[in-house]
Amino acid sequence: MPTSNIIFGDLSDNLKTIFENAIYSKMAVLVDENTLTHCYPRIQTHLPEHQLIEIKSGETNKNINTCEAIWTAMSDLQLDRSSLLINLGGGVIGDMGGFCAATFKRGIDFINIPTTLLAQVDASIGGKLGIDFLGYKNHIGLFQEPRFIYIDENFLETLPDEQMRSGFAEVIKHGLIYDDESFYYLTSANWEDLNWRSIIKQSIGVKQEIVEKDPLEKGLRKILNFGHTLGHAIESFFLSTGRPILHGEAVAMGMICESYLSMKRNGLDPSSLDMICNYMGNVFKPIGLPDRNEEIVERLKQDKKNTGNTIQCTLLSAIGKADYNVTISLEEASESIDFYKGF
Repeated sequence: MPTSNIIFGDLSDNLKTIFENAIYSKMAVLVDENTLTHCYPRIQTHLPEHQLIEIKSGETNKNINTCEAIWTAMSDLQLDRSSLLINLGGGVIGDMGGFCAATFKRGIDFINIPTTLLAQVDASIGGKLGIDFLGYKNHIGLFQEPRFIYIDENFLETLPDEQMRSGFAEVIKHGLIYDDESFYYLTSANWEDLNWRSIIKQSIGVKQEIVEKDPLEKGLRKILNFGHTLGHAIESFFLSTGRPILHGEAVAMGMICESYLSMKRNGLDPSSLDMICNYMGNVFKPIGLPDRNEEIVERLKQDKKNTGNTIQCTLLSAIGKADYNVTISLEEASESIDFYKGF
């Protein structure tokens, strides 16, 4: 993605600038009940004439039924191929809104204005779009870059503590897979006192560098999946119970599991495993898992990274260095869950 597609800073000036130079036939803003209340008022007066499309928040609504509602609203508003959809929200809004825009009339422009830390450092960057299907995370989707991504850390003031922790999991991940100095810096500071503008820029820089080298995830970009093989399986399990957990919470659990596998299978030093687990334990609260690991492990069979019946995982060989396409067994996955339960 070209650097110019990501714009940092106060939205009031940036939005005026872009809409002075871009002509769209119609414009709609996708919101949920939270961003409608807390975020939309911050941009409302800086936008040209537009309409609102409102959906319900949460991962449980990231599905084909909600897409149908969005497509219906876009059709009712008579959006055409010269129209624009603005996605104002977190990862669910960005993933699903982008997916709907990219498929509506074979594709219209969309802009992401991520309002959560997770969306700012990860979900809105890299052009991955999609929805959950049959209980599996991001099972249906495609690659399509937004026209622009606006990053304004002032939106973080609207977030509860658990949402900040959820996004912080992806910041930690970027350090673990690609930037050891960043990870060591994080461990030396109180995470709640970090300079978020600096942290967001650094974290986006890591993901952007990786995505530019491998935009369609044929190789290097797969390292961004660290923590997500077990993490997505855990997240999908909780979705199926009607008691969903946040994406970052699941990824944090997945990173602990996969750090253990990294030590067992990929040469990660035991002292590094201890450092990772101790830090994660200081930031994230433990979440209870089912007694039977099979309820989670069986979901790995549908992971998007699989080749045939082979489960492929990203594992660390050291802090700041990751290897992709490492084959793991269901038994090893179950062992890693047991490690999480006992760490």
